[in-house]
Amino acid sequence: MSVGILVNKVGNFLPVFIVLYLTERGYSAGAAGLVLGVSGLGSVLGNAIGGYLADRLGRRWTIVLSGVTTAALTATVPYVGPLPVIVAVVGLIGVTSQIYRPAAAAVLVDAVATNQERLAAFAVFRFAMNIGAALGGVIGGVLASTSYAELFLVNAAACLLFGVVVAALLRDGRPQPQDEPRSGVQADKGGYRQALADRTLVRFLAMTVVAEFVYIQTTVGLPLHVSDIGLTARDFGLLIGLNGLVVLVLELPTTSLVSRYRPEYVLAIGNLLVGIGLAVTGVMTGMALLAATVLVWTLGEMMYSSVAAAHLGTLTPPLLVGRYQGLYGVAYTIGTGAGPLIGGAVYAIGPWALWLLIAAAGLLSAQLCLPRRHTVLRAT
Repeated sequence: MSVGILVNKVGNFLPVFIVLYLTERGYSAGAAGLVLGVSGLGSVLGNAIGGYLADRLGRRWTIVLSGVTTAALTATVPYVGPLPVIVAVVGLIGVTSQIYRPAAAAVLVDAVATNQERLAAFAVFRFAMNIGAALGGVIGGVLASTSYAELFLVNAAACLLFGVVVAALLRDGRPQPQDEPRSGVQADKGGYRQALADRTLVRFLAMTVVAEFVYIQTTVGLPLHVSDIGLTARDFGLLIGLNGLVVLVLELPTTSLVSRYRPEYVLAIGNLLVGIGLAVTGVMTGMALLAATVLVWTLGEMMYSSVAAAHLGTLTPPLLVGRYQGLYGVAYTIGTGAGPLIGGAVYAIGPWALWLLIAAAGLLSAQLCLPRRHTVLRAT
């Protein structure tokens, strides 16, 4: 599965370069923003559809469907002209390109039986995604400098290859039993209504929305602050590069280190570190101090990301894995989609307001990670 994800992420150029492509074709920044916004809404719908299909159609064919349809749609992007058609096509790509995600996560949940094995699987999965994204950015930049048509056609080929690899190599397995089945959650067939009746899941989803809202401020509040204190885009790139380098080198050993602790507390500490690291950004005025804050929130990111995905697998009834992962994808997309809009608007009111909001949201996301009081009492 990780090999297929690596291939897919290396060639996933459209979300990164679509704004530059549209503005170079003469469309306004507002039009480009509209296309990106519709794509984001499509991503929310795609995760929900993908969760349903993963449980009904199966993991393998859901991923294949996503890869093939995304390839076909992406190949048309360079050849469509009117803005309404571009909006429609990119919006559909937003849907189809996300359908595979719940199914891919469900494959990992199905394949392993213990919490530690699940955490290791998700850590390797995320490592492959990070490597693919890093390589994809470099390759995409080279292709975009010569031809956007080539860029999108290579993107389409990568999606098709992803589908072919999965069709050839993946076999739907039988769900593994959970280590500690939770009381009150039935493992029979059911839809999203049954999943949303799980209060522990709803709390986890709320935490995800808030946590992703906080983390996405690395693309909003951080660059705005860098500009305000007189630093350059190059300086911002170096800070983000530091984050990427640390994640690539240290995430797997960090995940291994925290795997011995209760996941709720690891998630809480991770969210606290992200919130604190970003909140204190507003009082930093030099590259060295900003780099120190990047290290703080990067540590929180490494503690949070793989553990969150693996922990959700522990909460999931075997026959609802796709739905649970689909809802997780919806929550993730809502947080990352609403974050820039809210963050930018609050920063316009006053930078201090955004840093205070980040601190409060970091505390809230950490609190939502912790088990409810009566759950702890029952466990003891």
